[in-house]
Amino acid sequence: MFYKEIIGESERKIQKEMREFVKNEVSHELVRKMDRDEIEYPKEVIRKAGEKNLLGLRFDKKWGGRGLSWKDEVIAEEEIGLLGTSLGCAMVMPSIVGEALDKFGTQEQKEKYLKPMLKGKLISAEALTEPRGGSDFFGATTYAVLDGEHFVVNGQKRFIVGATEADFFLVYCKTNQDPNASKYERISALIIDRSAGVFTEYKYGLMGTRGGGTGRLVLKDVKVPKQNLIGPLHGGALVFHQMMIPERLTSAAACLGMARAALDVAVRYSDRRFAFGKPIRKYQAVSFMVSDAITKLDAARAIVYMAAKAVDNNAPNSRRLVSEAKKFATDAAWDVANKAMQIMGGIGYTDIYPIERFIRDIRLTQIWTGTNEIMSLLIQHEYYNEVLNSEKDDRDVEKDAQHYMDDVEKCFNDEDMWKNM
Repeated sequence: MFYKEIIGESERKIQKEMREFVKNEVSHELVRKMDRDEIEYPKEVIRKAGEKNLLGLRFDKKWGGRGLSWKDEVIAEEEIGLLGTSLGCAMVMPSIVGEALDKFGTQEQKEKYLKPMLKGKLISAEALTEPRGGSDFFGATTYAVLDGEHFVVNGQKRFIVGATEADFFLVYCKTNQDPNASKYERISALIIDRSAGVFTEYKYGLMGTRGGGTGRLVLKDVKVPKQNLIGPLHGGALVFHQMMIPERLTSAAACLGMARAALDVAVRYSDRRFAFGKPIRKYQAVSFMVSDAITKLDAARAIVYMAAKAVDNNAPNSRRLVSEAKKFATDAAWDVANKAMQIMGGIGYTDIYPIERFIRDIRLTQIWTGTNEIMSLLIQHEYYNEVLNSEKDDRDVEKDAQHYMDDVEKCFNDEDMWKNM
């Protein structure tokens, strides 16, 4: 269930439009074939979405977007989530790669890449992870050397969604070879076209998220025009930090859709399945699981909306809220999907129902775009900075304690203790 009363008219309109696209333009057989790995990439779906102006909704109309808000986008992406992670990721990749082009790209780069990508005419992929590093992003070993008018790039990336079909890649490379350089000044972001020296391979026996063209990208002496640099030289950290907003918000929003779909299947099943003379929904064990699941799903939707609103308003705590949304929504979706399977019992563990596929798909969302453990590190770090580096402007509740003036008992180190003796 989705509560249309909490969103505005324009948001309901885009929700309805995306819902109709997901329902009518993506066949059930396509989803099944992708999960069987019979299709490497849903290129035709992306083309249709581009024709219907459903890619990169928040980007300026002159580049092919609709100029909508982040809240509009996450509402649309919840509907995309019903398709699972492979199709969902393919449809939101223009939002992710588009963020770099929109925020840091030149006019020429936007004309060449952003506009046709939003029309579904070019397929893009983001290349972050390397064989020796996942969360250690700034330890990347793929390197690019500037030689006249070109960078020469060597290295490899893995777990690249859309690798097999991408027309171009957003690749983070080490460009500052100074061993003493700050980790934030080592990396640059480059647009690399599929060309000589660019090799991709459909790889990995994935547990879920199949049919999305996930593979390895190998770069061997690839010549990249220096005008394909995104943002400043050695300024890849700026691009990366901005990119984490769409990566994590789209993951969070899509998980709402998957969890909602799984719970819907389980609730309808529990109303039809009889045991000991009555529908299993009448048993407290089942009804309480449904109660816990819908509460967690509603809470997840609330935090995703709050994070989207914070990004729309350039709130100083938006980075923390986006990390919270990604962590909470993906964990909530995992819990909801598992509860859905538990409600359905053994039949939920089979491919008679899609619960097992949602569980396989959702599991990856807790790992990609920064593991949820990395999200926890970011959340606490940002919150400490917010609290300790700002003036307190609300009630000083410490003074509500009976002996708040007893400074001797508030010593935090030995020096303070002896001063107050």
